[in-house]
Amino acid sequence: MPEMITLMPVDAALHTAALQAVYAATPGYWRLYHLPGPPADHAARELAAAQATPGRVLLAILRPLERANPAAGAEMIGVLDFRLHWPDAGIAYIAMLMVAEPLQRQGIGAQAWSLLKPWLANTAGIHTVRVGVEQFNVVALKFWTAQGFTLTGESDRMRVGEKFVRLLYLTTTLPDSR
Repeated sequence: MPEMITLMPVDAALHTAALQAVYAATPGYWRLYHLPGPPADHAARELAAAQATPGRVLLAILRPLERANPAAGAEMIGVLDFRLHWPDAGIAYIAMLMVAEPLQRQGIGAQAWSLLKPWLANTAGIHTVRVGVEQFNVVALKFWTAQGFTLTGESDRMRVGEKFVRLLYLTTTLPDSR
């Protein structure tokens, strides 16, 4: 049975340690960049950057601690990082959808995307969603393609540490489900 998840805004005052733990639980992601893991203050820096960037949102992907007891609380198992109405009005840009490695390939990312889509379309006024994926991140390219995104043919070079990587863009159009 798939995990039951919810999405919740990440609050820097409450969730920095939990977000850092999610980053630490994805060593494969950091290895793509030849890094041993996330910088020790990565969550704090991302949360500060989100607060300083208009329209940027970090949502925690949560699962209940006890499936039949919502009062038992939840744990952060992933994060969705996106920006609303960027680069233009009506467009959302997803910078990251990350799920802790022990829970990957269980449909959690697809569930998170399914929960986010109607909110983007019906509450945030988004009609198009873009995502940028590093060309060497084949798993992410396959994931987003399976979610209905298509390559746009656009790409950018992005500096990561001492190297440049090519970012490929994918897009999808959201139906208005109101």
